[in-house]
Amino acid sequence: MTNARRDFRDEELLADVIARLIGDVRHIAVGNASPIPATAALLARERGKGRPYVSLLQSRKHNFFTDGARELFDCAGQGRIDVFFLSGGQIDGAGNVNLVSTGDYEHPKVRFPGSFGSAYLYYVVPKVILFRVEHSRRTLVPKVDFISAPGASAGNIYRPGGPIALVTSRCLFSFANGRFTLASVHPGHTVEEVIENTGFDFERPTSVPKTPAPTGATLTLLRETVAPQLAEVYPQFAAQVFGIGQAAVAQ
Repeated sequence: MTNARRDFRDEELLADVIARLIGDVRHIAVGNASPIPATAALLARERGKGRPYVSLLQSRKHNFFTDGARELFDCAGQGRIDVFFLSGGQIDGAGNVNLVSTGDYEHPKVRFPGSFGSAYLYYVVPKVILFRVEHSRRTLVPKVDFISAPGASAGNIYRPGGPIALVTSRCLFSFANGRFTLASVHPGHTVEEVIENTGFDFERPTSVPKTPAPTGATLTLLRETVAPQLAEVYPQFAAQVFGIGQAAVAQ
């Protein structure tokens, strides 16, 4: 990484990248333990002046679901969720996600939290954005040890949903035709660094652009409007990244 001075934090950059990927949609749902995607979803809503609708599963203020994940799955199956986020202990070059374990299935080296509804949501939500802060050969692998959710399906399988991109701490990959393409490299990182730390092969243009830094207007929106909303669900994250305390949450 370079030592160039920046006026934004990595979390703010990633939230901005994800918010631009969300685009003009009706409804975003964000699962548990996803503070950066949640920040991006709230940022997209503020930019759209109330659109899209945002459902944060752990929130009381930003969640219209009354029956938790079961209602989320029903809503997704009816085509009423446009964007969702998935991560995994491993992600491979075909967009497959592993949320179960590494090593031999009967005698695993590491266990992850489990697949839950990831495979179902991967099939039915039109825009699934993959997200992994740790960008290393340990997490971005040639082939996952266990497929919790497949990135692509056979042509004779009806599948309206699937991955559109992978956002990491180093770069943005787009996803199409069962393969990742390096779309941009974040400030402070290089193409060579991405290649060195990625276990799977990917396409890339001759000249890879830099990921745009958040504008001053975006940073103001994040820090003054989004952060106090986020603190209701992720108080520690909001305090660490934005310096938001409990007094701001209560307002």
